[in-house]
Amino acid sequence: MKKWSILTVTAVLTLALTGCGAGSPSKSASGAGGEAAPVKIIVGTGTQFPNVCFIDENGKLTGYDVELVREIDKRLDDYEFEFQTLEFTNLLLSLETKKIDMVAHEMEKNPEREQKYLFNKEPYSHWKNKVAVAKGNNSVHSIDDLKGKKVLTTATSAQAILLENYNKANDNALDIVYQNGAANDSVAQIASGRAEAFLAADFTLPLVDTKGELKLVGPPLSESNTLFMFRKNDADQQKLADRVDEALKEIKADGTLKKLSEQWLGADYTTSEIN
Repeated sequence: MKKWSILTVTAVLTLALTGCGAGSPSKSASGAGGEAAPVKIIVGTGTQFPNVCFIDENGKLTGYDVELVREIDKRLDDYEFEFQTLEFTNLLLSLETKKIDMVAHEMEKNPEREQKYLFNKEPYSHWKNKVAVAKGNNSVHSIDDLKGKKVLTTATSAQAILLENYNKANDNALDIVYQNGAANDSVAQIASGRAEAFLAADFTLPLVDTKGELKLVGPPLSESNTLFMFRKNDADQQKLADRVDEALKEIKADGTLKKLSEQWLGADYTTSEIN
């Protein structure tokens, strides 16, 4: 059984000082019997996304994305996956600067991200983004009703891109407020009236709004597949993405992905008509 650990910042600095970055194992390393040692892959994820990537009551990193990567790890003997936990806003920069080799954080594929990053091809969940407001809010029925009001988001997120594109097309109608806080803080701000809304995926709102204080309104602003992210124009990264897809196909075919979704997300969110 492969040994799992969460890298500390110290460990990352040590790698940098010794000139051995993420995804750059010694070519001469070998395992028992002279077999090539597996390539170590540093997977960037977060700790603030309930049921997706979070620290449980026992101090263990777990959740849907985390356990899926662990399942992929079991099926790919030529790779060894290790987690590095980061603030969400640091994930993509860490990928670009090769501090990590892969991002696992329910990352949506959109045109803006496709220009800069590589995605694998097999999606592992699907969601629809809508406007989330306080349950007693009867004045907001769509994003157009948020003009001049505070809307929360996290920088670099897919939801932030949706809001920014709306503002570009509507003379900065929304008062976008960027924050790095945990999801439950955003829920508290909306429920208390300190902000009007944020964008949320249909399956994720119940995970962060455990008291049922919010509701989703209006038509979907986007429908997205979620995939893993890698560096673009990198042959080793393309090979890794292809191998991850091979494992995902197996995980889907034998029903494991559906079980993980039902366990962590509350239902099967693994199928989609989006390509």
